[in-house]
Amino acid sequence: MRVKTILVSQPEPKIENSPYARLVDKQKIKVDFRPFIHVEGVNAKDVRAQKVDLNDFSAIVLTSRNAVDHFFRVAEEMRFKVPDTMKYFCQSEAVAYYLQKYVVYRKRKIYVGQRTFQELVPLIKKYKDEKFLLPASDKLKPTVPETLNDLKVNWTRATLYKTVVSDLSDLRNVYYDILVFFSPSGIKSLFENFPDFEQNNTRIAVFGNSTVEAATDAGLRIDIQAPTPETPSMSMALEQYINSVNRK
Repeated sequence: MRVKTILVSQPEPKIENSPYARLVDKQKIKVDFRPFIHVEGVNAKDVRAQKVDLNDFSAIVLTSRNAVDHFFRVAEEMRFKVPDTMKYFCQSEAVAYYLQKYVVYRKRKIYVGQRTFQELVPLIKKYKDEKFLLPASDKLKPTVPETLNDLKVNWTRATLYKTVVSDLSDLRNVYYDILVFFSPSGIKSLFENFPDFEQNNTRIAVFGNSTVEAATDAGLRIDIQAPTPETPSMSMALEQYINSVNRK
């Protein structure tokens, strides 16, 4: 069956000429964006209940932009002035660049990995005597705490934000040829919003092994999967699939 409409369960990319915009122009299809999940901050009172005192830490491990936003939000709520001596260990250049929203980059001690958390390990090893704070969501990949434990560093997790299912009730009678998911939380949101969802002719596209597992466990038929050696991005996987079915 031909593909005419796609719903991506994420916010619309803010960059001009995104891969999805090029997909729309090239394939003459409609692509909508709608976050199936969103983030809500944990208030300072609940952070204190976790026995977290920001004064105790000399270094912060930042794995995402959300972690950056919510650390500085909680610091402000607690009236904690982040010292200039604080060390920041950022998982990627994108996270480190985003840090400039809150600190003067050239005047801070900032250590940057390439992309994965594992690539931060050599940098953390150099500063094993620091007291590390890990600002995180309630949904944290187990590899992160496992890696920090293996390093035998002094670290504490602080849950500063939570992943929450978005209200999608306005989509009840709206149908798309392809639904695109990037996390198990997106699959969970689909069934919490529409417990009677039946896939029928809807194609399901998933990104990442954990999303594949969640979709399979939910009884969904997976039609499009990324990343693969041939299609490392979701937009490439979608284009390959559309080319195969819309040609017929």
